[in-house]
Order: sequence, then C-alpha cells, then structure tokens
Amino acid sequence: MSTSQILSVVCIAVAAVSASAQAGEWKPLFNGKDLSGWKAIDGPASSWQVVEGLLSCTGQGHGWLSTDAEYGDFELELEFRVPAGGNSGVFLRAPHEGNPAFAGMEIQVLDDYDAQYANLKPAQYCGSLYDVAAAQPRVAKKAGEWQKMTIVADGNRVKVTLNGTQIVDADLTAHPDKLAEHPGLKRGKGYVGLQNHSSRLDYRNLRIRAL
Repeated sequence: MSTSQILSVVCIAVAAVSASAQAGEWKPLFNGKDLSGWKAIDGPASSWQVVEGLLSCTGQGHGWLSTDAEYGDFELELEFRVPAGGNSGVFLRAPHEGNPAFAGMEIQVLDDYDAQYANLKPAQYCGSLYDVAAAQPRVAKKAGEWQKMTIVADGNRVKVTLNGTQIVDADLTAHPDKLAEHPGLKRGKGYVGLQNHSSRLDYRNLRIRAL
C-alpha cells in the first residue's frame, strides 16, 4: 500500500471515529436559567418554573413538559427530588397527542414510602416502566433527597438505573398483553417529557445523548 493510500485510510478512520463521537455527545436539556428547549403540553406553562437553577413543577394544573426535539434511541440522565407524597414521571418517545404514559412510555417518579402508595402494583413504584416492568430491586430514597436516574432507550430495550443500581431491563416485545393499553411500546421515536401530576417536583442536571 502506498503512502497516499495509507493516509487516505487513516483519514477515513478518523472521520468515522469523529462522526461516532459526535453522535454520542451529551447535550444538556436544561440550561438552569429558563425553559428554552421545552414546551408545555395539555397544561399551562406557568406550572413549570426555574427556581435557583432547578426545573420545578409547582404542582398546579396538569399536563406535561415536552422537549422541543424528538428522540429515538438515547441515554438520558437526570436528578430529581420528590416531596412527601410526590408523584411525577419521565416520558419517553411520547407523542403530543393522547396520554403520554400510554401513547409513549413513562418511567415512574414517586415517593415510594408515603402511606397512600402502600398498595400500588409493583410496576407503579419509582423507577418502574409504568404498568409494564417493575423496578427490581426498589432503591428509591426518602422524600426530600436528591436521586439520580439514568434511562437508556435502545430499540426494543429500556433500561433504568436509579441511584447507581440497575432496576429495569425491559424487552418491549415481551409484553404483547400490554399493547392494547400501551401502544407506545411500539413507538421508535417521540418526545422526552416530565409529568405534572399535581405534585411539587424538582429536576436538575438533565442531559441526553443519541445512541
């Protein structure tokens, strides 16, 4: 192989690595200052505020906060803090029409220890793929503590890590009995969102990268 051919191969390899790195670059979803990049759906934008660098749901109104952009396969990181009795959720691949927990998918955000939630189904506790795949083990912290969640949506697989422990590894094709109620299990792309479940909630350090 000539020197020019070798240089050509090296350049192609470098370009391929560069393109791969760009596809996997982390992108912040919240700038800590305002709601740029987000849109309120089925509820007032005033239900969401930026307070001291936190993205906060006031607990008033209803609906959800959606990213401006759609995402297919991705890794999402965020931190959340629930008050006593707090309830919210992170929506994945959700459309702007219909209930995003079912038309898309929801990862539950909840104060697991509040007495009102003592008799929920296993797949309704914090970190679960809501009503589909239960968080196992349950590792949610007490109300008022910051918690870190990582969500990977890769084709037909959704993985959730909460506070450093993987608690969900769901094959979306393994739940045909859920499709009638959860058509979002078959969606390959949609919006990322935060649920307003009439509960105060704080979020911070939200970022995403394409897979």
